[in-house]
Amino acid sequence: MESSAPVARPTPALLDPRRWWALALLCGAFFMVILDGTITIVALPSIGADLSFSEQGLQWVLSAYALTFGGLLLLGGRSADLLGRRRVFMAGGLLFTAASLGCALAWSPEALLSARIVQGAGAAIMTPTALSIISTTFSEGSERNKALGLWGALGGIGATAAWLIGGPLVDGPGWRWIFFINVPVGLAGLVLSPLLLRESRATLTRRSYDPAGALTITGAFVLLVYAVVEAPTVGWAEIRTIVPLVGSAVLIAAFALIESRHHAPLVPLRLLRSRTLAGANAVTVFVGTVGVGVPFVLTLYAQQVLGYSALKFGISSVVLAIAATVGAIAGQAAVLKAGFRSAAGGMALMAAGSLVLTRVSVPGSYFPVIFFGLLLCGVGIGLAFVTSTVAALAGVADHESGLASGLSNTALQIGSALGVAIVTTVAVSRSHDYQATNAHANPAVALTEGFQSAFVACAVLAAIGMALALLLLGRPRKAARELPEPVLAVSASD
Repeated sequence: MESSAPVARPTPALLDPRRWWALALLCGAFFMVILDGTITIVALPSIGADLSFSEQGLQWVLSAYALTFGGLLLLGGRSADLLGRRRVFMAGGLLFTAASLGCALAWSPEALLSARIVQGAGAAIMTPTALSIISTTFSEGSERNKALGLWGALGGIGATAAWLIGGPLVDGPGWRWIFFINVPVGLAGLVLSPLLLRESRATLTRRSYDPAGALTITGAFVLLVYAVVEAPTVGWAEIRTIVPLVGSAVLIAAFALIESRHHAPLVPLRLLRSRTLAGANAVTVFVGTVGVGVPFVLTLYAQQVLGYSALKFGISSVVLAIAATVGAIAGQAAVLKAGFRSAAGGMALMAAGSLVLTRVSVPGSYFPVIFFGLLLCGVGIGLAFVTSTVAALAGVADHESGLASGLSNTALQIGSALGVAIVTTVAVSRSHDYQATNAHANPAVALTEGFQSAFVACAVLAAIGMALALLLLGRPRKAARELPEPVLAVSASD
């Protein structure tokens, strides 16, 4: 059984004058991880033509990354707590960088997909570890909130910058450069990590691992992400969707049983009984669902109905990145004044932006509908994401910060996968229904009918997230009291 010596824990923020430079490094890593989740969308036609992908196989350039990223986040976060956060972060960075080079040099579909799987694994190790380092480097309160506001801002920019960065690269030197650009950034991160990041982990008299718990929860998340990624293509009622969903539910039940009996569980069930932590992760799911669903649908509308190029859409979507940055910066201050329920305000803005976007039409235009829809959604995404992230880490002991970060990032990835699956299903179903009853309708009108319905679905999902934020989240000081924080020794070496 794990045990620890009760020693006084120093305040990391006071001991580490390099913390803001460390934050810049960690945010840069997060930016690249989020960017790589979407930048390949722009390059898919070129990748398919160059490597002779089948139409069905091409979607796995996205899905292979999403599967390993979403499936391994929890394990990556817990490994950081047990093995050392800087060490694990650097291992993830090395894996991500090497896999990016493998993607850039891929000579066949199999080579590219294999590299994307490894790249997703590297991202799953880096992301929760980076967030855990922020949590243990900055003291809970205004300084940590400020750090998480910057973290959220970079994430929002990364999620919306794919078209702006990817378009010129694909049209210029070629699709391989969307992966080549990761290599110098990754190498710089590996060089700077020992200089800027302190090593930290819980100092335990005996380390104990939970392989059965790790295998079951990883398998459950992989099956869940696989099911929601495949569902829009094969159908929600098809065996290829139902079997993975049932398998995921069975593995989650097995995981809960294992954790309740293990002396050193991967996820202590008391964490999941925290109203604030559970509420924060539930809200994060809906932040991911709407935050990815809205720009995904808007991309299709802009390119298929308005005839925008990927580059033109990237430039026009800059307002989303700017608004998300503003919302993220505002979020870190809103937590102190209004509590964690300020996430409800972010979800309300996302709902309002989605409702504005239901007014898209044929032929349509950028102003005022798209502009104001993006503006409202962007501020809402930044505000809700930062608030839910602060809530997910509030009151969590340092020795469990990696685990809490893994839970938060897993919730975001599951939400993102669900967002694409839900809006795709709604849009396709509505378009088919419209065409069935209007045989001679303009195809663009039928598509737009589907996109409008998808935005309605996003508004409903945002409203559900708002209700959860109001019901489950409170003020930071309440969250801090929910989980009594055992004091652990933290090893720090420069």
